[in-house]
Amino acid sequence: MTTLISQARAVALTASMITLAYSLGAVADDVASFATGGYAAGLRTKEMMNIIDTDGDGTISRAEWDAYQDKVFQSLDTHKRGRLNVAIFASRTDLRLGSSLATGGYADGLRSAELAHKIDADGDGWISHEEWMIYQGKIFDLMNTSTTHKDQLGTEEMFATGGANRP
Repeated sequence: MTTLISQARAVALTASMITLAYSLGAVADDVASFATGGYAAGLRTKEMMNIIDTDGDGTISRAEWDAYQDKVFQSLDTHKRGRLNVAIFASRTDLRLGSSLATGGYADGLRSAELAHKIDADGDGWISHEEWMIYQGKIFDLMNTSTTHKDQLGTEEMFATGGANRP
């Protein structure tokens, strides 16, 4: 009887470990595949941080992030339809963003058909304002790693230099 219980525990522990390993692998895949490299590189610059940090305190709050992303969407939505066509999104992004709203690197990062398809969550060929804000909110959440100042991106979080470990 004791052997049977030990074997059952071993099977349950093995199954739990396999499930945990699979779920951690899936999370890592989601994070790695969420944004394109060009977008992440264009976003994570001191110049972009200064543009988004409207109160000049050296951090980006969730409210500043959301307000900035709303401005970007409004600039890209030149026809004021509340949605962006995925097919032309990548080809016109840099033309619609001025230098006061984005750096060339950030605009170049947005100019990606792959990114447009990632943002178009329902796959209908259009990026709605809601899809845009949800996607950008997830980007903020991925960078929001500090345990001491949640919902604030400092330089450590913005440039991925260890914000989660900062006191």
